[in-house]
Amino acid sequence: MTREQFASRLLNACASVMAAEQELTEIDSKFGDADHGLTMAKIARAITEAVEDADGGIQTMLDDAAMAVMSLNGGSAVPLWNTWLDGLQEEAPEGEEIDVPGIQTIFAKALEELNEMSGAQVGDKTMMDALIPASEAIAAYEGSDEDALFAAAAAAAAAGAENTKNFVSKFGRAKSYGTQTIGTPDAGAVSMARFFQGLAQA
Repeated sequence: MTREQFASRLLNACASVMAAEQELTEIDSKFGDADHGLTMAKIARAITEAVEDADGGIQTMLDDAAMAVMSLNGGSAVPLWNTWLDGLQEEAPEGEEIDVPGIQTIFAKALEELNEMSGAQVGDKTMMDALIPASEAIAAYEGSDEDALFAAAAAAAAAGAENTKNFVSKFGRAKSYGTQTIGTPDAGAVSMARFFQGLAQA
């Protein structure tokens, strides 16, 4: 996959998140601060601008995206997304191409970095409910086609986000609502699933 192709996927991912702003706001309004849609739209716009303006190779592009998010004011999503994006760039190639093993390496590193910061696991009703299954799908992929790899990741993320309806919130403001949160998906998981949905669009 070339840098331009990766950039296109990132832009599609951000467009998918921005298109879901109202949906994310509605979910977050039930047990949160009703600001997740706005925050994620800010993050998506920052990534979009960084990717469009970036010079250099894949690592530079991802580093610029992480830096752009870090500079934002926002809720808990900002440091989490900054950490994840920073993890992506850490082992990204400096050049203009990345193959499937390279993709697997950077997404594994990104999950490792975010795991250290977040501490949340599947079942805790957070963005990790989408990210962990997506990352595991990427790691488990055995082919050489990035289209199939990202399709598998998107499907896993979507299933993970949908499954958060069955859990009690264990983090953030929603935690205080206990079992009332069952039946409503986690906004962070849904936004991550929307991001992977866009990544699957070449």
